[in-house]
Amino acid sequence: MKKITTFLLFFSLLFIAKPNAFAQEKPNVLWIVTDDHRYDAVRAFNKMLTGNEMSELGYVESPNIDRLTEMGTTFINTYCQASGCAPSRASMHSGRYPFRSGVYEFEYHHNKAEHSKPTFPEQLASLGYQTLRIGKLGVRLKTVENGKSKNYNIYQNNFDFKQLRKDGFTGWGKDWFYEMDGKKLDKPFKSMEYFVTPKGEFEYISERLENEFPKYKGTAQKAHEKYDLLRHYNEKKGPQTPFSPGILAGVSSRKAGETRDGYYVKIFDEYLKNEEETFSFGSQTVNGINENKPQFFYIGFDFPHTPVLPPASYRERFKKHTYKIPEFNEKELKTMPKQFLKQVKSSYTNHFTDEEKQKMIQDYFAFCAYGDNLIGKAVDDFIAYNKKKNKPYLIVYVNGDHGWKLNDHGAVSKFTPWNIDSHNPIVVISSDENKFPAGKVVEEFTEFVDIAPTILSAAGANIKTETFKYLDGMDLAKVAANKAPKRDYVIGEAHAVTGPRAFIRTKDFMFSIQTRPNKTRGENMEWALNASYEDLDPALYDTKNDPHEVNNLAFNKKYEKIAEKMKEKLINIVLGDNRVEVGWGKGSRVTGKEIYRSNFAPGAHDYKLKL
Repeated sequence: MKKITTFLLFFSLLFIAKPNAFAQEKPNVLWIVTDDHRYDAVRAFNKMLTGNEMSELGYVESPNIDRLTEMGTTFINTYCQASGCAPSRASMHSGRYPFRSGVYEFEYHHNKAEHSKPTFPEQLASLGYQTLRIGKLGVRLKTVENGKSKNYNIYQNNFDFKQLRKDGFTGWGKDWFYEMDGKKLDKPFKSMEYFVTPKGEFEYISERLENEFPKYKGTAQKAHEKYDLLRHYNEKKGPQTPFSPGILAGVSSRKAGETRDGYYVKIFDEYLKNEEETFSFGSQTVNGINENKPQFFYIGFDFPHTPVLPPASYRERFKKHTYKIPEFNEKELKTMPKQFLKQVKSSYTNHFTDEEKQKMIQDYFAFCAYGDNLIGKAVDDFIAYNKKKNKPYLIVYVNGDHGWKLNDHGAVSKFTPWNIDSHNPIVVISSDENKFPAGKVVEEFTEFVDIAPTILSAAGANIKTETFKYLDGMDLAKVAANKAPKRDYVIGEAHAVTGPRAFIRTKDFMFSIQTRPNKTRGENMEWALNASYEDLDPALYDTKNDPHEVNNLAFNKKYEKIAEKMKEKLINIVLGDNRVEVGWGKGSRVTGKEIYRSNFAPGAHDYKLKL
């Protein structure tokens, strides 16, 4: 009897231990990031922010992202740290503000600089994860050996979007060509565009190609008409041509599922089903899934970044909808900060006809709807895989590395700290709903620097230790549980297009200034401390009463005290609280020997700002 009792006790302990062991198991993680994605392209986000499902502009369609918000927790007031692709993605991958990493725009940087720290996918690998990247990365990180820069992979396995498009797994591409028709070129065709037909044929778009190879004469015009393209054009330089920059509208050469983004999802689905030691797609081969390791999957979608080319099936449906074109009064230009004005003029669209603007908006939202469908497929495949393997999981969805204008402020593109450029909600779904409750909406401020500590914490890292002290963000699980410090503001800084500029945003105001006179790293780092208010090129918007941020109140006496407080706080944080600038070098020849610091206001970044 004693033996039976002992056996039953042992068996019961074993039975109890299994659920606990499962609870301690590291979750498989899927991280999804879209590109140039406006928050108002998602019905659920609009409902949370305005009470209406549709955008102010009109009809939007997002059933799959809406479903994610029902499955997990939405951090509706998340802001990016830099409204440009490369610096924004660097801040996400590093978990650091630009003024702490020294990455402010599209510069190549390296991992052996004195202040550099591992990206969070590298940290996950050290925690035992196997990591895979599919699609756009955007982080221009290299390594240096013997004084020379070399390519460096922060993911163990990579399906690079550049190689996929070279292999023809795309509807549109843009690459360097070193030979044409079997003939080596004296100098390469730099960034030549092309469309890929359903048969895999390449249709080239290059003025130089047409001049040097008579057989291609007129091919650009044919593609322009065939795909009904709207390109960005400058009114002063004349009407658009097939060689004008930036495709703002048109139709994909491939059907839904066979565009570049479609192939990302196809690769992911096939990879999850693969049981071999290796996995190949096109000319690229990676390691297959190691079942003994937790998995980290990253999908970097390209949509709805230009070229805006939705598949025909989506485009035709969205042509039925008429949109309210964002109004623009040129009086706004008179009070617009010079750096904002620089961006607006470079991407001005208010001279477009109403028909062109309508087409641009229709195709953008059609492209977003197509991408929503792909996101749904990727998430469903991931959840099905984990249920089959009986594994815990975490999904982090980031709605754009920044936003996008559709004639807002009279322009397209991004690069400014206006709300439409920098407001990018995040949704987190966990198989452990206690951490990220289903349907919960968090209205507290959150930032892109929170992504790294959130995923690392879920992976078992103690982010309070010295190893992770460099991380600037918070664990979103703590934010959701109301166990994190409250932010009175969010901050960021970027130098691309506008020139060096930082912003600080509170619940009711957004303030922004020029941070330095030029981009020369290490020079005049504390320039803003002594510069005149006018030279700071200030912007102040009362977002409560002016949600579209049209009326710059920086020189309005009524708001003088608010502007002064926000200016002082912003300068102390981005210029005085452990600021780093690096002489990374030019192009891809990165050495980064010169590291400059400014630390005249340590501890200024305390999340507190009472106005």
